[in-house]
Amino acid sequence: MFNVHPLNILRHLKSRKCSAVTFAVTFIAVVCVRFIAYADDDDLTTTNLWTPQNSRFGPFDSLDRRSGYYGDSFPEGLLVEDTTAEQEGELELDYLHTAANAKRDDIISAEVQKSLGVFTFELEVPYQRSVRSHGTTEGVGNIELDGRVPLYQFVSANGTFDNTVGVGVEVGIPVNSAVSLNTELEPIVFDDFEFGDHFTVQAVLGYDKLFGGGDDGGEEDFEYGLNFAWAILHTELPVPGVDRISPMFEVDSELGLNGDESGQNNVLGSAGFRVDFNPVCGLEPSLALGYVFPMSTVARKDVHWGIATSFTVEF
Repeated sequence: MFNVHPLNILRHLKSRKCSAVTFAVTFIAVVCVRFIAYADDDDLTTTNLWTPQNSRFGPFDSLDRRSGYYGDSFPEGLLVEDTTAEQEGELELDYLHTAANAKRDDIISAEVQKSLGVFTFELEVPYQRSVRSHGTTEGVGNIELDGRVPLYQFVSANGTFDNTVGVGVEVGIPVNSAVSLNTELEPIVFDDFEFGDHFTVQAVLGYDKLFGGGDDGGEEDFEYGLNFAWAILHTELPVPGVDRISPMFEVDSELGLNGDESGQNNVLGSAGFRVDFNPVCGLEPSLALGYVFPMSTVARKDVHWGIATSFTVEF
């Protein structure tokens, strides 16, 4: 079944005059099957057995088993979405508190991630609470279903340069609460870059659109995020029970593309760190903490300061 070529499906769909949506879903499904088939019998974790000559895999040999994308090279951020693989599976609890004068915003979210082959899937359920002078709004936010896949990887012969480019999609399903009335769709492009054993950069670009009625229906945003991190290994700082400490600096932005928010650039920054602990009973816990601050005039209207925390467990 893995010898079916996407072009044959294209001709078949065109001959029957199927809709563009049907074609897109079918094409993506076939590509997913082909990717998973290539990776099904292989361990994607980094190992010294792989060399530049035998590490390539996937369609057109576009991927590389040596990449840190499949391991723990990239620390998960506080504001910027995670973009790496989760081979072992991960459970995450996040909390973000921001304030500006009398304004208060709190977001608590729980999410689970798991990779199947080179595809990573994510489910997230947030709870939001906003306090304003005229009252308080709270409720369960959109249930988010996300997926991502690497498309091309380059790893230098000595492993010093490691770069992964991929795509993904995020879908927000409304639950008809006070803070969840519109369906959200956001295709993304991401790039994960590692230099040596310490420095990493994760970049995400996305086009976000809300569907449905209400004040926010039809709203469009261009979103981008950057996560810069430096890994301090246990061999360099031997803290008991700690495998790695990663100081991080993040930039998270939403640029309005239409309506009242057109041209408004809401930029937040975060300075913090993530601590990866040694495994406990087969589980790998990690804790992150960061200080959040505005980086644009628009952001300062709603945020003067904030605190972000994240606790994850790989299982």
